[in-house]
Amino acid sequence: MSAVTVFGLCAAAAVGLGLYGLIANPQPLRKIIAFNLLGSGVFLLFGIVGRRGAAAGFGNDPVPQALVITGVVVAFSATALAIALLLRLFQIAGSTTLNNRTAASPRSDPSGH
Repeated sequence: MSAVTVFGLCAAAAVGLGLYGLIANPQPLRKIIAFNLLGSGVFLLFGIVGRRGAAAGFGNDPVPQALVITGVVVAFSATALAIALLLRLFQIAGSTTLNNRTAASPRSDPSGH
């Protein structure tokens, strides 16, 4: 079994675990972590694509490398934003979900005022 195959299987496992985490976990923080795991699997897959092209005798293609570097920066920024929004939601609502409405909520007034 070659190194490319091992890395490909690891990438597929990371993507699969990330998708499972997105679907199975109702907590928002776990969904953020699962989404990062899914993204890491995709980045690993792009790295494998770039490596296979170089191993096959083609010129070293910088496009997959550029996509991975850009993707890592964007994923880090999106994760920081998601966690900041989650913390703000926890500060305002006292919970990380929107299902629990309190009596002080303006939407609980039946008259709509």
